[in-house]
Amino acid sequence: MDLEKVSQSVKTILSEIGEDVEREGLVKTPERVAKAYKFLTQGYTKDISMVMNNAIFEEEYDEMVIVKDIDFYSMCEHHLLPFYGKVHVAYIPKGKIVGLSKIPRIVDVFARRLQVQERLTRQIADTLQEYLKPEGVGVIIEAYHMCMMMRGVEKQNSITSTSAMLGVFQDDERTRNEFLNLTSNKRG
Repeated sequence: MDLEKVSQSVKTILSEIGEDVEREGLVKTPERVAKAYKFLTQGYTKDISMVMNNAIFEEEYDEMVIVKDIDFYSMCEHHLLPFYGKVHVAYIPKGKIVGLSKIPRIVDVFARRLQVQERLTRQIADTLQEYLKPEGVGVIIEAYHMCMMMRGVEKQNSITSTSAMLGVFQDDERTRNEFLNLTSNKRG
């Protein structure tokens, strides 16, 4: 990312909305915004194979593994406003497990891009399915969208939920319900 170009673009936006870009409080704002966007979109520079970093292990464990309440922050690609919330991820191993810290790292790689919640949900599920080839994967995301809260419909308490269910999470109602029940303590 060319920080200078982004900074100049922010300066133009500030000027166009009627601000004095030389005002004390705004002089460094374009540079700060450019750096913030670089951080908020760092997922574009991350390689999932490097994130996994040899953290897949042979293991005969065959029960559900859940990492829930993973905080995430992303940017809506339609309005460039934040959306944020919790991700719940589960998988049933088939001879392979992944280091638990890798699951939130996968979430961050995809969340730190311009996104829609539906795609983010699916990218997390597909990545675990590709690398682990488990019996199945389940992902639920619950998020607050600033584009709905502070503009447009202005509904401050709306939560958007999305899910991706692969393998036994899609095909077996008991497995899906177990996952939903084990992650429902924060919902509702």
